[in-house]
Amino acid sequence: MCTITDKRERASLFRSRLLHALTQTGLTQTSLARAIGVDRSTLNQALTNDGPRLPGAHVIASAAEVMGVSTDWLLSLSDRPESAQDLLASSLGMTTADRAMVDEQLFALHLEAEGYKIRHVPAALPDMLKTKDMLRWEYTPHLGRSVDQAISASAARLDWMRSAHSDYEIALPVHEVESFLAGTGYYQDLPKPIRDAQVSTLIDLADQLYPRLRIYLFDARKLYASPITVFGPLLAVLYSGSHYLTFRDRERIDTMSQHFDDLIRQAIFTARDVPQYLAERSAPLNAGVAGGRF
Repeated sequence: MCTITDKRERASLFRSRLLHALTQTGLTQTSLARAIGVDRSTLNQALTNDGPRLPGAHVIASAAEVMGVSTDWLLSLSDRPESAQDLLASSLGMTTADRAMVDEQLFALHLEAEGYKIRHVPAALPDMLKTKDMLRWEYTPHLGRSVDQAISASAARLDWMRSAHSDYEIALPVHEVESFLAGTGYYQDLPKPIRDAQVSTLIDLADQLYPRLRIYLFDARKLYASPITVFGPLLAVLYSGSHYLTFRDRERIDTMSQHFDDLIRQAIFTARDVPQYLAERSAPLNAGVAGGRF
């Protein structure tokens, strides 16, 4: 419910905030009055009048612009003195993303969020849970020799997750896992021995690192999710393929967290189920190869 501020209280807050902004900027009443095109007496009255009356909109807006604060803040409609443009710049960022999701800038965000729950919807299988052969198959065509750096970085991320005081939740669409297990779509050229080794690694890590690491599988036909990572209450990152969009405002972080909550609630395989699901789902495929059906 919206609380209406009393006129006298709003006027009092306006005067105190206007004086605070003057002090912070080093401006005098005379210089501010000259900058906004009013008499000094008009500004002096705005600062000394004890009544509920406020200066005109032109004076308030011009003063805010000159001092680099927001009009909403002067009028007690916001607790943040930054202008809307500055608030947007600080709450939303865009940076170039490397082909491998194990790049340094993403790891820096993990370090910043250490101790908080990190929630992740990867673009494919999670890089830090991939085998060396899997990373080499996936990234060599794009990274060339630097794929070895990606492999080292992936191992470092996994080591960090083992030792960091952070819970890590991963939500994967089940169709991604099914495609990987069957070697179709994106994974159609991935040799089966590499897939088999990768499945074994996923099963081992999902079992060994539980409950620090929790993997959930959801049905994208019921609830879709773009690649995102939510770093506790600090920030959320949306991966577009070539860029990261970072959000630091609480409203958007909460929105993405709530979406992740929905993925967990509607998961068709929970963290406890995933190792058994992977083992059971891959067994018939291996039996099919042994029986000559593949």
